[in-house]
Amino acid sequence: MDTGKYAPPVDRLLTYGEAETNAPDQWPNYLELGLGPEQIDDLIRMATDASLNWADSESLEVWAPTHAWRALGQLRAEAAVEPLLSLFEDLEDSDWVLEELPEVFSMIGSAALPALAAYIADKSFDEDARISAIPSVEKIGLRWPEARPACVALLMQQLERFAENAPEINGFLVLGLVELKAEEALPLIERAFAARRVDPLILGDWEDVQIEFGLKTQKEVEQERSRKLPETPFPSSEEKAISPPAISSKEQHQREATRKKAKSKMASRSRKKNRKR
Repeated sequence: MDTGKYAPPVDRLLTYGEAETNAPDQWPNYLELGLGPEQIDDLIRMATDASLNWADSESLEVWAPTHAWRALGQLRAEAAVEPLLSLFEDLEDSDWVLEELPEVFSMIGSAALPALAAYIADKSFDEDARISAIPSVEKIGLRWPEARPACVALLMQQLERFAENAPEINGFLVLGLVELKAEEALPLIERAFAARRVDPLILGDWEDVQIEFGLKTQKEVEQERSRKLPETPFPSSEEKAISPPAISSKEQHQREATRKKAKSKMASRSRKKNRKR
């Protein structure tokens, strides 16, 4: 690996060491290394350097891109937004990318929104990659209150296309709007659910959204669901043996959430065991 292509002080990131999986406010202050706006181009190059991202998992160099994109966030480097977005596809299985890039974009702030909007809407990109970009918008709105209206408008604009979007994409758009407490989006969210274009495994169903906004209680929703259950003849013993018990949408969502949490914990343990991979 030609490590000489990175000049000081950026080259110090090549041997900076293993990154800790912690919140952005606990990341090292990379600017103390002497990094500044004049190093942004080299930091972008390092963050997207395939030879580093796919380096030996036991090496120090494999951590350099992680340190580089964190530094770009601390520098609020607007020029880094589009290059970093490419990592959602290039490193689609990387937990580090999925967990940290939305934080990096949130540090950059509202300047990242136009590129994020274009990326999420562009069907030429992988669907999973577009989904991975959606939390970035939510995190910008949460970190910068003055940017919240623009973030809500962006997510609503994307959800307006619910008929052509994949249900999974709609589900994460709804989740972002819920996290931003965007009551103004409720009529649109209801239409998307009514059209059956929202994946209920992401957040639940329309009733669950109403619970999130405090419009209904869990008890009220459970009572409504029980009234909607169709009356069916008492099943025979044979039917009991082969028919799984029906579960409500809420129960289904809870089971999926449990599965996802377990999967996330497994991935985290695996990452600690296997370092970068």
